Amino acid sequence: MSNYYSPGKRQRESVQARKKQEKAQERAEKRARGPRELPVVSADEINGNLPSIADAMKNIENPGLVERSASGIRVRLFVGSLSSATSDSDLRAAFEAFGPVVDAVVMVERGTNISRGFGFVTMGNRKDAPRAIEALHGSELKGSLIVVNVATERR
Repeated sequence: MSNYYSPGKRQRESVQARKKQEKAQERAEKRARGPRELPVVSADEINGNLPSIADAMKNIENPGLVERSASGIRVRLFVGSLSSATSDSDLRAAFEAFGPVVDAVVMVERGTNISRGFGFVTMGNRKDAPRAIEALHGSELKGSLIVVNVATERR
């Protein structure tokens, strides 16, 4: 019985040997560099601008006095029946009257860059969306009556 090795096995063995050699070389380089110096930081740098325990307890007792800085939950709106003259900035301007607009885009054909007749507006706060839908659904924008509703995921 002869020791016959397939070319695949020889290749795997050579790859393993190469990896083993690279790993040994990396270890030797790490040893040669020696230990790294760790940066020294103070407790203030770690904590940042966290409130003190007394301030936190005061805020819990009087929640109305605390100013909330969390951003609102975004909502994406579908806008249909757009005229071909409507641009992204026109769409943004129409919706900014109801709250902050994160993004407004009119969908266009890839090759021709002609409007496909619909677009999407991302409102910065979901609480502004119902007012925008109510006011703009069926209204006129650039000579066309538009359709506005909450966008749904395509299946």
